[in-house]
Order: sequence, then structure tokens, then C-alpha cells
Amino acid sequence: MSTQGGKTWGGRFSSGPDALVEAYTESISFDHRLYRHDIAGSQAHARMLAHVGLVSAEESAALVKALGEIATHIDEGRLAWRRDLEDIHTHIEVELISRLGDTGRKLHTGRSRNDQVATAMKLWTRDALDRVVVGVSGLQRAFVDAAEREDGVILPGYTHLQRAQPVLAPHYYLAYVEKLERDRGRLLDARARLNWLPLGAGALAGSSLPLDRAFVARELGFDGVAANSLDVSSDRDFAAEFLFALTLLATHLGGWAEEWVLWATTEFGFLELSDAFCTGSSLMPQKKNPDVLELMRGRTARVNSSLQRILVILKGLPLAYNRDLQEDKEAVFDAVDTVERSLAVAAPLVASSRLRRDRIGARLEEGFLDATTLLEHLVKHGMPMRTAHESVGKLVRQCEENRCRLAELPAGNFNSIVPGLAPGVYEVLGVEKALAAFRTEGSTGPKAVASALAAWKARLAAR
Repeated sequence: MSTQGGKTWGGRFSSGPDALVEAYTESISFDHRLYRHDIAGSQAHARMLAHVGLVSAEESAALVKALGEIATHIDEGRLAWRRDLEDIHTHIEVELISRLGDTGRKLHTGRSRNDQVATAMKLWTRDALDRVVVGVSGLQRAFVDAAEREDGVILPGYTHLQRAQPVLAPHYYLAYVEKLERDRGRLLDARARLNWLPLGAGALAGSSLPLDRAFVARELGFDGVAANSLDVSSDRDFAAEFLFALTLLATHLGGWAEEWVLWATTEFGFLELSDAFCTGSSLMPQKKNPDVLELMRGRTARVNSSLQRILVILKGLPLAYNRDLQEDKEAVFDAVDTVERSLAVAAPLVASSRLRRDRIGARLEEGFLDATTLLEHLVKHGMPMRTAHESVGKLVRQCEENRCRLAELPAGNFNSIVPGLAPGVYEVLGVEKALAAFRTEGSTGPKAVASALAAWKARLAAR
């Protein structure tokens, strides 16, 4: 293979690296999961080498066949990882040469480990991204199903964690569908920018050999070839952008998890979580703890830290390749694992949870959820908005002093603000009447919510 015990770079050196250096620089302990993608890139490269006449058709076929056999060998756990071989790319090449001799040595013609690694990493990231997109759609479907299941339920909406205005339960669930759709869009945008082939850029300057990069791009499903070899060698934008999309997705999951942790408390009592997604206490026998949601909330930090990690790695790196870039993989791998596991558990958790309609309904009229609708009713009667705001505030104060609701105030209280306002004002008071008054597109009004739910059902069915 080389002059230094299997290293791909040993010819210039008079001795091998110190054992401490091997232990410090190896990446096989984590980058072995790239093996399928490295082999796919190598097979495409082998076919291209025959296409341009740098190897024979027979040699190319032998390379492709042997690489496929090595993939199966690794699938079956029959290839031992060796720290002295550094990374998965060297492991595969050493195994290939042991099978094919000089033919195996020809595979690396026209490529560097720099563009080879970038290609394998892009292929792996693209597959991971596609899986996450599917997971996001699965969670969206779970929320849409919940919206249908809880149709007709009215919830108190909150700002500052204080009761604000009434919202339909389907409107609430669809809010998360919208957030997830933006997450999905960011992932797909990142995929489009990722999908340009690095292979053929060499170490940093390209190659004097007649390589056909477009051929390889077509073989591997890339949209085209990356345009600048210096950029290719240093580029991990695709990883950073993917991690940002994952971080925002995890942030949305964490916010939702926090909300449901609160909703499952006795104090809120809005939500019944399935026993299958809760755990108990080792001491307190009555406890039903929302541990899955708490871990989902907590693991947002893991994904966020992966983004920070890669941004700090990239900060200040000169062109072109630097070994710092080896550190990208664990950050991406951990973030993907965390988000995929969260999405996998989130969808069935949503599907198995139920709103506690009785508990929600028992306190629904508390908190003056109809106050803003009353304000807008005054505006319709010609009162300036700021005057209406002050007037309703005074009415709320009267209710607090008399421990009653707005709908229970005597007609005289309303007529003192606008002569003749009562009895028509009672048509917008109370939570159900206040909710029915909403009419703007995108609002929680029944017609708008029904339209949005139908649109999302159709949209998701088409995927």
C-alpha cells in the first residue's frame, strides 16, 4: 500500500507516526458510518475512470464489484476497524488493494482524500436530510389528525403565559404544522445548495487528468459540479446550513414539548398523555412524569451545541483544506441522531394524547377571553380604538371588583359607554360568541380554520 504500514501518504516519511498521534488523529471511531456513501462515490469514480480511458472497462468492473463486496462485508460486521488506518476511506482502500492488487491502487487516480471525504459527507448528509424531511411530514400528519380529532374544542390562547383570546383546538395544532413546514422548507433549501459534486476538485487545485466530473455528478444524483476547487476543499457550508435547519426544528420541538409539559400538570389539566410516553417515580407512587417531553426539550441543547461547534470550527480557517474539518462529522451525526429520534417519538406521542375537554371547558370563561372582541365591537360602532381599549379596560375592572364576567354586566354599564350599545353587545360576549366573530384569513374563526385544515389534509396527502 505504502511505505508506512497502510498509510496513504507514507512515501515522504522516514518513520510512522507516534502511537499517541494515531490515537489523537484517528476518525474511524465515528466516520465508519460513512462507508456506504464512500463506496457509492468510489464506484461512480471507478466507472468514470473507465469512461475517460484512465482504467480499462474490465478494471472498472472489478473495482465496482469488489467495492460492493466490501460494503456487504462491512454490513455483516466482518471488517475490523484499525486505528492505524485512520479513517473509513483508508480502510476501504486497503481492503480493496488486498483483493485486487494494482487494480485496487488505480482507484484513487484523479482524486484526493479531501474531495473524496467531502463527497461522502455530502452523500451522507443528503440522505439524512431526506429522512428528516420525511419525519417532519410524519409529525405534521400527526398534528393534522389531532386537529380533526379535537374539532370543536375551544382553548384559551396565551400571550406572556396569561390568558388572552379564545382559539379553536384545530387552529392550535395547525400552528405547529406551519412551523414544521418552514422547517421542511429550510431543509429542502439546504438540500438544493448541498447538491453539487465536490469530487474532481482534487486536494485544492483540480487535476491535469481528463476527468469527467459531470459524469460522476449524474451517477450520484447531484445537480452539477461544484465550480471552484479551492472552495470545494474548504467548504462545509452545507453541514453548517443543515445544522442550522436542524437547530431551529429542534427549537420548535422543544417549545412544543415545554407547552405540553405545562398542559399535563394538575395546575393546567388540559392534556392527558398516554402512559406509554410517561414514566413514574421511584419514591412517589402517584407520579406520572412527562419524561419523553422533558428529554425532547432538553435535547434541543445538543442540537444547538452541534451548530455552535461547527461554526467555531469554521471560524477563521484559511483556504483550502485544514484538518480541523475532520471535526465536522461528530457534530452532524449527533444532531441528526437526536432530531430523528425526537421526530420518531413525537408523532406517536401526539397521536396517543387527548385534550381534557371537561377540564378545559370548566374554566374557559375565566380570564376575559372575550375582551378584545368587545373592543372591536366598540370600534365597529365608531369608537376610536384607543378610547375603546380604555373603556373595555374599565369594564374589566368592574367585573373584577364584582367577581363577574363581561357577559354578566348589566346593560346600563354598556349603555353608559355607547348609548344603545346593549342589548346587541351581548351577541359578542362569552367565549363561543367571541370566537365565532373572528373572520380574517388565517384567524381562529371557524370558517378560516376549517379551510386551513382541509388545505393541509390535501397538501399532506399529495406528498
